[in-house]
Amino acid sequence: MIGLLVFKERLKAFYGRHSFVVDAVRKFFFSLVVFILLNHNLGFHEFLKSPLVLLAVSFLCAFLPVSVMTCLAAVFMMIHLYSVSLELTVITGILVLAVSILYSGFQPGNSVVMVVTPMLFFLKVPFVVPLIIGLSCGLSALIPMCMGVFFYYLLVYAKQNAGVLAGAAAIDITQKYMQILNSLLSNELMLLMVLAFAAAAVVVYLIKSLAVAYAWTIAIAAGVVVELAVVFFGNSRMDVNLSVGSMIVGILVSMVLAFVFEFFVFAVDYTRTEYLQFQDDDYYYYVKAVPKVAVTAPDVKVQRINKRKE
Repeated sequence: MIGLLVFKERLKAFYGRHSFVVDAVRKFFFSLVVFILLNHNLGFHEFLKSPLVLLAVSFLCAFLPVSVMTCLAAVFMMIHLYSVSLELTVITGILVLAVSILYSGFQPGNSVVMVVTPMLFFLKVPFVVPLIIGLSCGLSALIPMCMGVFFYYLLVYAKQNAGVLAGAAAIDITQKYMQILNSLLSNELMLLMVLAFAAAAVVVYLIKSLAVAYAWTIAIAAGVVVELAVVFFGNSRMDVNLSVGSMIVGILVSMVLAFVFEFFVFAVDYTRTEYLQFQDDDYYYYVKAVPKVAVTAPDVKVQRINKRKE
């Protein structure tokens, strides 16, 4: 444990000295992974699959705000969808625009959640999203998280029905829109995941805000239980095609990732909790102070002594 704490302090010191470079590298690789996953799971437009395009766009995102990367990811997605279906592209564009207008006005920083959520679905660890959202964000982050779930299943729908969408030229345009909307909104698995994610995020947020010992640890465990309960209940009541084994593995991996996040963000020592009391002219104040766990990285110096040969 001491070794991990020392490693954490060294990471913090390194980031403090090289924050600009670290942020640029982090955003570059994050953007590159996002665009690669989009191309791998859609890949309808050949130009966007070029390695030079991926590297150039990712390099640009490395020096721009994360919100710009979110916009570029949305553009990438709609260009791919346009190669298959104009109607699906229009529906996607309207949804992206509506969410951006409604959401960016009061919490623009969490818009990246709409990108992270479908990407973690592709990486088979989506259940970590509500745990991290509940620990680090407010309830307003539920909006982009749920939209991220919707966009993932929209991309899956486009990938599975690319041939049908591209060859539906003879169908009336109104029927096309109605067919796409009905297929998306009647997806019971998507609705189940939205419910599970929202319920878990709310439970984690409420518990981690309590002034009790090990609140974050309890919140993570409770969030995992809620995810399992909602998914198993929905799997028994709804007509969904869900692999229980892979889901359990994904939830367990997500729980481990959430505990790693807790260690690097919220490591505290409850054994040294202090209760303080003070007052001013109007109030008495009762304060519970829980110190963070911190260690000083050892500064080891090696001195070489060369013996003289007589």
